[in-house]
Amino acid sequence: MERRPPQQDIDESLIDVSEPKRWAAGIPGVAVALKRGVEQMGVTRTATTLRLLNQREGFDCPGCAWPEPQGHRRPAEFCENGAKAVAEEATRRRVGREFFAAHPVAELAGRTDYWLGQQGRITEPFVLREGATHYEPIDWQDAFSLVAEHLNGLASPHEAVFYTSGRTSNEAAFLYQLLVRSFGTNNLPDCSNMCHESSGAALSETTGIGKGSVGIDDFARADLIVVVGQNPGTNHPRMLSALEDAKRGGARIVAVNPLPEAGLLRFKNPQNARGLVGAGTQLADEFLQIRLGGDQALFQAVGNLLLTWGAVDAEFVEGRTDGFDAYAEHVRDLDWDAVDAATGLPRAQVELLARMLADSERTIFCWAMGLTQHRHSVPTIREIANVALLRGMIGKPGAGLCPVRGHSNVQGDRTMGIWEKMPEKFLSALESEFGVAVPREHGFDTVASIRAMHDGRARVFFAVGGNFVSAAPDTAVTEAAMRGLDLTVHVSTKLNRSHVVHGRTALVLPTLGRTESDLQHSGEQFVTVEDSMSVVHRSRGALAPASDRLLSEVSIVCRLARTLLGADHPVPWEEFEKDYDLIRDRIARVVPGCRDYNERVRRPDGFVLPHAPRDAREFTGTRTGRAQFSANELTVLEVPEGRLLLQTLRSHDQYNTTIYGLDDRYRGVKDGRRVVFVNPDDLVGLGLADGQHVDLVSEWPEDPTGVVERRAERFRVVSYPTARGCAAAYFPEANSLVPLDSTATVSGTPTSKSIVVRLAEVAD
Repeated sequence: MERRPPQQDIDESLIDVSEPKRWAAGIPGVAVALKRGVEQMGVTRTATTLRLLNQREGFDCPGCAWPEPQGHRRPAEFCENGAKAVAEEATRRRVGREFFAAHPVAELAGRTDYWLGQQGRITEPFVLREGATHYEPIDWQDAFSLVAEHLNGLASPHEAVFYTSGRTSNEAAFLYQLLVRSFGTNNLPDCSNMCHESSGAALSETTGIGKGSVGIDDFARADLIVVVGQNPGTNHPRMLSALEDAKRGGARIVAVNPLPEAGLLRFKNPQNARGLVGAGTQLADEFLQIRLGGDQALFQAVGNLLLTWGAVDAEFVEGRTDGFDAYAEHVRDLDWDAVDAATGLPRAQVELLARMLADSERTIFCWAMGLTQHRHSVPTIREIANVALLRGMIGKPGAGLCPVRGHSNVQGDRTMGIWEKMPEKFLSALESEFGVAVPREHGFDTVASIRAMHDGRARVFFAVGGNFVSAAPDTAVTEAAMRGLDLTVHVSTKLNRSHVVHGRTALVLPTLGRTESDLQHSGEQFVTVEDSMSVVHRSRGALAPASDRLLSEVSIVCRLARTLLGADHPVPWEEFEKDYDLIRDRIARVVPGCRDYNERVRRPDGFVLPHAPRDAREFTGTRTGRAQFSANELTVLEVPEGRLLLQTLRSHDQYNTTIYGLDDRYRGVKDGRRVVFVNPDDLVGLGLADGQHVDLVSEWPEDPTGVVERRAERFRVVSYPTARGCAAAYFPEANSLVPLDSTATVSGTPTSKSIVVRLAEVAD
């Protein structure tokens, strides 16, 4: 975007690498945000749109799920990457019938995700018929009839997979799961399966609810904030403002991560003079550069020290928890040599963290995908919960557990029923409210869906939002699975790779974006979303739709339901499409915590969903009704000689699979993406040099006879201060290295943060 028009694709030979930054945001962040906005939207549209972003009478950011402040909001309540997300959605570029006539699908399949995304908004429904070479326009009703024909022709409803991305509104998500369950299946995989499922699984066991226990106001009250496996500066930059407020209130911050991230070193807040022209704010007081996967060992060691020192909240432990004795016995017998090997940290740093935790009266523990995408992710998060329980850090101001969700409304989708194994209470309420029979058999999660599609046990794939092919692991297997289907359908705003890796027949159904006005029979509508801290609030777009042939997600679901299920179906789909208040009335009666939904979402800041551990120190959702300590076998990742442990991560110029541009400003990478970050000492040991090109080859023991290799070709080596023995590369380029069968225990999340690889030299 910065150096070439959107008609041109990436030229990796132009890549340039410089020293990584030691601070985040500041004037460059403002400049880049405005530049991208003007390039995509123009000056007037940029000013109009950004003014409404994350405001009470505006629309929720289509990027991350970080919450807005309660009470006063600043005029610019957004970050650089939020502005990029809005620019991509509100762009004036268009993908219409002329575009598809000019570009056969075979050509589009050879383009990168970056190029596809830069083409603009899709303007009308398109179909790729079996044997055809080009997408062509299709009438909306004909599209719905085509989907219904395929679905009704299946031998079983379980032969269909219904995927959901996190950007779907609460209203659309609620109706989507109702449609799918009315059809007769619980095959409702979503993006949480690939990213945050481990947090939900661990917290459901330990505290009884799979969500975080803090609010945004808790950050300003905290004594200590521990940020683990997380890069706020790129993935949820508005968190930096909350951390800055915490520092001003006297809090200390500890960063635990294999890479030094600019956003946790120093923050130049563009909202104030100190950030624009001054030195900014140093955020992390301590940086623990841990080896990949060593976090479980770290928190077991911290637990051991806290017990040894007697730094235990005995009243909380005795009155509110179970399992303490077994946990204490387990961690007192800790193998410190294993801790050293797993973490790579000096013993003094481990003890310093433990001392800081012992001295803190109010501690917040934050984490993201750096913890959730290992095989032992669930035990790791249990260990963080163990330490929080030891210190009584749940259910008090300024303290708690804070899994930071990525995509906007990914948490709301789950609340609304987007899950392959919703509890009986929810399913029974759905049946009672609508008079429909709801299946009880658990459905496919993401990995199980890919297996089913690959094996021929699923024949239709329907996605509301997202870019499934690029987000999923084991790219070759995923693409083969998609190409073997009878029908693939994608509800999307823009072109992406999943549209060109398709089934025998494929549909692209264009939908309204968050920024756009949604006018229905009863008037202008709004939708609702839930942020990462359980706050539910309104979102109302103001821009004219990119095309008069777009439908809202709610309209698409309702019209498909009427076509698929018939006019006599007991759910009033037609009325729901006309007036979203009617949907919210039903949400209020079905979804726990959503009583008086229509009234409460109209309050200026919405409302907070109930959370018993946070609100009352009650843990009624666990198996005993008390918070659960757990004794977890310590996992130390073993890496063979001459190999590295690779994690996938985002560039600063992307959000999930959407590539905004080609510059990772904070890590010093410009004009390219096929790079692998390696510690300079590891390069010496491997006989490699900075700037050299290598193939990344992952090794996975898939059968008793040996390992199966997966190869991602031609990556530029970047000498970088990562933890020893660890490396990093961007996704989706490195997703091909993640074996489909390598998943986290309990949660089933792909292990994108712990891939054993070797770097194979290639000729330059």
